[in-house]
Amino acid sequence: MKVSKDIKKVAINAQDVADYILAFANDTGEVITNLKLQKLLYYVQAWHLANFEQPLFGDEFEAWVHGPVVPALYREYKSFSKAPIVTTLKEKEIAQKFDSETLDFLKEVMKVYIPYGGYQLELMTHKEDPWVEARDGCAADEHCSNVISIESMKTYYGRRIQD
Repeated sequence: MKVSKDIKKVAINAQDVADYILAFANDTGEVITNLKLQKLLYYVQAWHLANFEQPLFGDEFEAWVHGPVVPALYREYKSFSKAPIVTTLKEKEIAQKFDSETLDFLKEVMKVYIPYGGYQLELMTHKEDPWVEARDGCAADEHCSNVISIESMKTYYGRRIQD
């Protein structure tokens, strides 16, 4: 997925992007669980790294059993368990946190990935090098808090743009 490289940087964190994803889902009628939110957040960061060679936000992903996770955000939505995350967030309100180029980028990633279910996204991440490499030495069902490196994400998804 290749997008325009005219993004202007503003201070954005993972919670801002999660809010955007949840608002986008509310506006489009999509269901978002904590599992799906984590994977969508991961793909936003991954494709941002590939396209712009810098992270969109500074929060790190860990290589958990069910795929990439930002631990603080997982805990934020943990009470929903496997149920859909219910919020009243609206895209128009959340969009004010982002410049227009970042919004265009977020919409592009959502169009590609939001149709997938959380489990489908989990399986996708399990086949991709950044998660696999970060899990090195961990059994499939073993707890793992290894960080998925920014460099591995940038390299892997950068190669996918070229393919």
